[in-house]
Amino acid sequence: MSDELDDLYRETILDHTKRPRNFRALTDANRTADGYNRLCGDKLKLFVKLEGDVIKDIAFQGSGCSISTASASMMTEALKGKRLADVQHLFDEFHQVVTGPPDEMPDIPEDLGKLAAFAGVRKFPVRVKCATLSWHTLQAALKDDHKPVSTE
Repeated sequence: MSDELDDLYRETILDHTKRPRNFRALTDANRTADGYNRLCGDKLKLFVKLEGDVIKDIAFQGSGCSISTASASMMTEALKGKRLADVQHLFDEFHQVVTGPPDEMPDIPEDLGKLAAFAGVRKFPVRVKCATLSWHTLQAALKDDHKPVSTE
């Protein structure tokens, strides 16, 4: 990974860890899901207010490592106001960037924006589950699946 991307990774992850965005209960959510990463101990509850095919609001609560917290925070920022087709597209791009071969630099799509900061996670396969927990929990919430999501 380039030094520039490394710096972005550190700064962005730390900022969202210290000051997570959308960290609250969403009382008018019409979709929720719980996620748990047994390996790291990350736990989160995701709240989604879905109107038609648009995420009108999204929030989370829970506890976890810096990667998990920052990923949930950045995901909620990126997805608010998006249509479900765009949400799925971002999920696919994010997943591809973080789960690729650890020894290869990924092609980073421009529309990932700040989420590109997670490209460095692929170097640490055990941390991939931390970065993707909120995203997999989102998939369950959107399907209205009430079984807890596990990264195992």
